[in-house]
Amino acid sequence: MSGQTRANIKAGIEVDIVLKQDQRTGKLTRGIVKDILTNSPNHPHGIKVRLQSGDVGRVKNIISI
Repeated sequence: MSGQTRANIKAGIEVDIVLKQDQRTGKLTRGIVKDILTNSPNHPHGIKVRLQSGDVGRVKNIISI
C-alpha cells in the first residue's frame, strides 16, 4: 500500500517514516501512527504523520494495518 495516499493511513497502524533530518540518507524509522498531519488526500513525498514516540515524518511504507 502506498504511503502517498491519506486514505491508506489510519491511527494505530505500523509504518516506516523518513524523518526530516534523515531525508538525505533515506534512513527509515518504524512506529505506530498517532496523528495524521497532512490534510490533502495525496502527497508525492508521503503523508506526514506523528508516531506514538513523538517522531514526525513522511510515510514511506505501510507495515501492518
